[in-house]
Amino acid sequence: MLNMTRSRPWIVYRDLSHALGDIIHLHVLGQHIVVLGSAQAIYEYLEKRSANTSDRVQSPMIELSGSSLNIAFMPYGQWWRRHRRSFWQYFHREATEGYKNTQQSAAHIFLQELWERPSDLREVIRLNFTAVIMKIGYDIPIQSKDDPYLKIVRDALEGPLEGLVPGRFLVDFLPFLRRIPPWFPFAASQRLWVKWQAAGERLKNTPFEEAKAKLARGETTHSIVANSLERLSNTGISSPEEEEIVKNVGAIVFEAGTDTVLSTMLSVFTGMSLHPEVLTKAHAELDAVIGPHRLPDFSDKDSLVYVNAIIKEAMRWHTVLPMGVPHATIADDEFRGYFIPAGTMVIPNTWACMHDPEVYEDPDVFRPERFIRDGKLNPTVQDPTAFSFGFGRRICPGRHFAEAVVFINVACALHVFNITPPLGEDGLPIEVKQGHTDSFLSYPEDVRCTIKPRSATAEALIRSHATAARQALNG
Repeated sequence: MLNMTRSRPWIVYRDLSHALGDIIHLHVLGQHIVVLGSAQAIYEYLEKRSANTSDRVQSPMIELSGSSLNIAFMPYGQWWRRHRRSFWQYFHREATEGYKNTQQSAAHIFLQELWERPSDLREVIRLNFTAVIMKIGYDIPIQSKDDPYLKIVRDALEGPLEGLVPGRFLVDFLPFLRRIPPWFPFAASQRLWVKWQAAGERLKNTPFEEAKAKLARGETTHSIVANSLERLSNTGISSPEEEEIVKNVGAIVFEAGTDTVLSTMLSVFTGMSLHPEVLTKAHAELDAVIGPHRLPDFSDKDSLVYVNAIIKEAMRWHTVLPMGVPHATIADDEFRGYFIPAGTMVIPNTWACMHDPEVYEDPDVFRPERFIRDGKLNPTVQDPTAFSFGFGRRICPGRHFAEAVVFINVACALHVFNITPPLGEDGLPIEVKQGHTDSFLSYPEDVRCTIKPRSATAEALIRSHATAARQALNG
């Protein structure tokens, strides 16, 4: 069973669900595991009964991957509530309205960066999101692709990405393995864990200390960290514990959003490259709604029905979290006649839900039209965003922020760029592999594509907006 589920386990579990039903029970080395294989089962158990399903199994890999401060993996309780409350005050729907100017400026810079180095799509997207987070979180500008903070973020995200697929590391089931020293022969995993934990600490501490030093020097600074520290000071409740929460919340934003945004945007570009008919329809809508002489902004969102459908289809087609973040039961429970012991790991197979042919016809096909009826988004079609950001009381509190970042970047990019298959040395299109990576957060496997401005007018739009955007974001 361990070997069977260590590579793309969401497919294995999907096949088991087809044979055995949408509730599967496994018992692996003392750990009870329940896999929910349908949207209905997930909704009934993780949403409607979240009072008992909102805990997390405290796998050793949460700490060893450098993810122990991430609110998504904290045990359900007061410490988690304090972090969520602190995070939520800056990221509820109304609060995120205040970040839209920063997000839009970053999107304009993204266009210029992508025009100048289109072959670095992955890194350009990462630069864009990191710049937004560093600005609102710490008031620290990201100046270039060589900024040291980009490496700090990249290194810190490696651990969660590679280390949190359930069952990939045997230490999940044999905890004594964590005590093997990293210098021991054949201790390659242990050496990885040391590296990942150090990277997580750098992400938590380095930007926080810079933001704190700005305050100490009396510099005028507006950021989540600065505002939080000033509030603690003004209310007289500052303490090492409260400061630790502020520090953690700053770092949580990266781990909660960076790779979700990255995976979704890579899926959009891959979909456009493989399906030119979709891009043609997107261009037609953008030309009709926006016109050639400006870029999209957030006020256009409701009018860009097809662009919104593309984003939903990208999230469905390449599921960002194929097995979500596993929940755990707090007390003994019963569900559909099955006894579920306290401490059971409950895995929502979100990939299977997003590729259910009874819900989405031809699920392997990229088809945004499935979300549209009579020229509007169809509310009767299962919305992929409901599966991308978690369930019940553990739903991602940063979802509104992440959705806004994806929308403004996708809308602006589709408005000014043609996106076509990559070309070989002979000038002929190269076949792109339609697969996804085997990791906790999953990406399209082959994201090569050709990205060029649609016209001279599009080039002028990119140029004219980038300079002002850099001044706004880095000033």
